[in-house]
Amino acid sequence: MSKLRLIIKREYLAKVRNKSFVIMTFLSPILMVGMVVLIAYLTKVNDSEKRVVAIQNESGYFENLFTPSESISFVTFKGLSLEEAKDSTQQMGYYGLLHIPAGTDREMIAGNSFLYTKDNPNSSVLERLERTFQQRLRQYRLQDLGMTKEQYTKIDKNFEIKAATFDGQQNLKGINEIKAIIGGGFGYLIMMFIIIYGGFVMRSVIEEKTSRIIEVIISSVKPFQLMLGKIIGTSLAGITQFAIWVISAAILLTLAMVFLDIDLAALNNGATVSPMGGMGAMAEISSDKNSEFLLYAAEFLKIPWVLIVVSFLIYFVLGYLIYSSIYAAIGAAVDNETDTQQFIFPIILPLMLAIYVGFFSVFSNPHGPIAVGFSLFPLTSPIVMMMRLPSGLGEAGVPIWQFVLSIVLLVLTFLAIVWLAAKIYRVGILMYGKKPTYKEMFKWLKYN
Repeated sequence: MSKLRLIIKREYLAKVRNKSFVIMTFLSPILMVGMVVLIAYLTKVNDSEKRVVAIQNESGYFENLFTPSESISFVTFKGLSLEEAKDSTQQMGYYGLLHIPAGTDREMIAGNSFLYTKDNPNSSVLERLERTFQQRLRQYRLQDLGMTKEQYTKIDKNFEIKAATFDGQQNLKGINEIKAIIGGGFGYLIMMFIIIYGGFVMRSVIEEKTSRIIEVIISSVKPFQLMLGKIIGTSLAGITQFAIWVISAAILLTLAMVFLDIDLAALNNGATVSPMGGMGAMAEISSDKNSEFLLYAAEFLKIPWVLIVVSFLIYFVLGYLIYSSIYAAIGAAVDNETDTQQFIFPIILPLMLAIYVGFFSVFSNPHGPIAVGFSLFPLTSPIVMMMRLPSGLGEAGVPIWQFVLSIVLLVLTFLAIVWLAAKIYRVGILMYGKKPTYKEMFKWLKYN
């Protein structure tokens, strides 16, 4: 154990004292936070642009139809020809001109209306205008059948079915997707850590092998101890770097939000109301939005964050140990990084599969057979199980037996892979000048 401790210490210090490691440890959070703040700022600037659409209504219909919002406003032209209205729109720098032609048939008028813009129009602007026309046409059609404006307002009122659990707890639409995204974020961190720091282990083994330092080290240390020491030492260095990233990024992000007045959690509170709704409908929708936001906030706080963080650490460590053992075995089998390409893709494939299949399966059915199967399979469970855990443990979430079984399978898989990787490492670490193949590595597993 004393030799293993020395190897772990040596690997850890070699990594944390490296200049590139130190620079990236403190530079990466600045770059990441800077990118997030820049995107948020650019989004804020982009959303603050208010488009002005001029309206030339030559018909007796569709008057007072378009209500302004935070992103779009309207001005009305009267007594101008179409060409004059186009010239005025361009000279005034307006976003576009909506021309509603003259006529007596409302359907024909709406169908022959045009939006003139300098370039291709924004899809949200088009959808807004189309939706407004559609609502007014529907109203006219129903009125032609004898329905009053008041009756139309009642019929056009939106409906959403309420959902609750059997014990009376209210369910919210999209909350499963939100939980899956949160879990997926943690799973994605695990995947990135495995790829980055597993590569560190592989490169470290290759460097020592090509420099022949390994021949001196192997004379006093067993190959298994050397491999395990490298894995643990590099993982501790990675955890140190990761912890610094999280803490410093959180501090920098908080400071950026305070001093730059950027709300990263801002929601789009804009709502489309019926042209007949008026301020009362807008106030009602605003009130509904606020109450809905409070429900989502309460649901967000109910997410078992302690369970998620603890599980993240467990799956983070076990997943990394499994994959880094494979990386170490590959590093011992080759002479340079170029030769590793044929072996890297099969390693990354389960991680990619876990991300994509996990998102699709967990989003649609977090307790379906695909989600359960991938959350138990050891090579994908660190990611997929993290996507399922925000729903909690027990009856309302992941069954406890599945959670425990996935961890047990991970531990058993780690022991099996370390045992196999040690066999490859023991032979491959002293092999030079020969490109290994899968067949050759399989033979190494049979050596005693």
